[in-house]
Amino acid sequence: MARNILKSSIENASFSIVFQIIFRCITFILNAFIIRTVGQDVLGIMNVRLLLLESTILFLSKEPLLKACLTDSKSHNWAQVINLIWISVPISAVLSILLVYIWIHVLSPTDAIYFPQYKLGCYAVAVSCVIEQATQSVILVAQSYCFVKLKIVFETIYILGRTFIFVYLVVTYPSEAINAFSLAQILSAVLLCALYYGFFAWYIKRLNEIKEQENEVTSPLFADMLDFPFRSILNFFPGFMFNEEEPLNKNLLVLTVSFVKQSVIKQVLTEGEKYVMTISPVLTFSQQSIYDIVNNLGSLAARFIFRPIEESSYFYFTQMIQRDEPLKKQMSTNVSEASEVLSQLCKVVTSIGLVVVVFGQSYSYTLLYLYGGEKLVQTSLPVTLLQFHCFAIILLAINGVTEAYVFAIMNNRQLDRYNYLMVIFSILFLLISYILTNILGPVGFILANCVNMTARILHSLYFIKQKYSDTKYEPLEGLVPSRNFIIILVLSGLCTKYSEAILLPKSMLFHIGVGAIFFLLTAAIWTSENSSLLKLGYEKYKRRVSLKAD
Repeated sequence: MARNILKSSIENASFSIVFQIIFRCITFILNAFIIRTVGQDVLGIMNVRLLLLESTILFLSKEPLLKACLTDSKSHNWAQVINLIWISVPISAVLSILLVYIWIHVLSPTDAIYFPQYKLGCYAVAVSCVIEQATQSVILVAQSYCFVKLKIVFETIYILGRTFIFVYLVVTYPSEAINAFSLAQILSAVLLCALYYGFFAWYIKRLNEIKEQENEVTSPLFADMLDFPFRSILNFFPGFMFNEEEPLNKNLLVLTVSFVKQSVIKQVLTEGEKYVMTISPVLTFSQQSIYDIVNNLGSLAARFIFRPIEESSYFYFTQMIQRDEPLKKQMSTNVSEASEVLSQLCKVVTSIGLVVVVFGQSYSYTLLYLYGGEKLVQTSLPVTLLQFHCFAIILLAINGVTEAYVFAIMNNRQLDRYNYLMVIFSILFLLISYILTNILGPVGFILANCVNMTARILHSLYFIKQKYSDTKYEPLEGLVPSRNFIIILVLSGLCTKYSEAILLPKSMLFHIGVGAIFFLLTAAIWTSENSSLLKLGYEKYKRRVSLKAD
């Protein structure tokens, strides 16, 4: 665990952003392929109904245990941690049985022509989730010991494998698209499991050979890992690792229970619109597929940039700040660095979010037209949805970073108290979603998300403000953009909106050119105001390159 935590967190965020870009590009191409090959109903069944089943099983069975096990991982008793993380396997199995029954027998039925494939799809998703949970012990170790590139490579192979299997089967058997989806889910889960266990079987064997021969370690893959506690691949399974203490860590169990409550609520908040669509048939499967396409398109920034930053910052803050100690009693260097990192993260995500809001109002139609052609923009609904998504994105960005910090430093009592507050947020969110959706249609989902995100942001800001009230640090200053940056954004918004009204009907290329000019001006002003931050990042990059060269 001698590796630099901040460095690995930044690397994890960087590689995750690249991975998310690749993954989303594949998804968008795949969605267009499905619509043109098998139709929108099939896309709605797979992307909304079946993937919602997958996310529900995985999130509820994996998220609480993984978050608890990542806390202060450098001081772990790994035998206890491995035993704990394996509890996710029986939990996912029980959840699968319950949820598959609900998905098949309780929820609104699919058309009779699709039902046999849909039923098989539910079982396939459940099996793939259990297989994926059996891989969590090695994934946890890989993340704790900063195998960042390994994670990205394996997940890329996993996504590509699933995509190629699906596309091949759909091209070969176009009427069996949902069956193709089912088979691709299972085979890709087996592939991911084999990759992780296969790598660590080789890695541990090689590491043991180095230790026995007492050779000088020249490979960076082994240099910092001579204290790696796993001596056999069997150590990744429960009960095989030597342990003088109790089988399970009581503190981690208590923390897991807190995260369970939080995860149930967070899952409802994250996938709330899909649950509303699934439980109450507000939209048809065809309408659901269009909403899903626009939703994914509108969430590009959130998925490409904000989510990897949130995940990596959570890991970073858990290693730098202790949950149960006041900041004044902790290492001043850690507190200072964490405060500065939080401030800079807030500045970056807020700036990106504001750019998305401003340019999204004038270029939603253009983006949708380029992606889906005239068919996708025949009505104004997709454009309106995407424009509203732009406002949701900046709220998602701020909430992701601030909540990552809050969850990383809250103690068990504070987490429990916040869980009750999240229950209120969840109930209000579902209520507002249902009401606004019946009044405004799909736009109601986005407005309900905006209300929910605003409430969560306000809570996080209050918590952070109170946490730093007796210190000299002001980490939330990064949320306030500079005057020059605001001026250029307002000017860009007005000019691009004028361009949309005047130039777009005549030439889309000219309209895009106007946007490119103002985007470059905006980027130039932001760069000039944050030159010290960019210079620091560049210096760290140069240092890293030079170290690799040496």
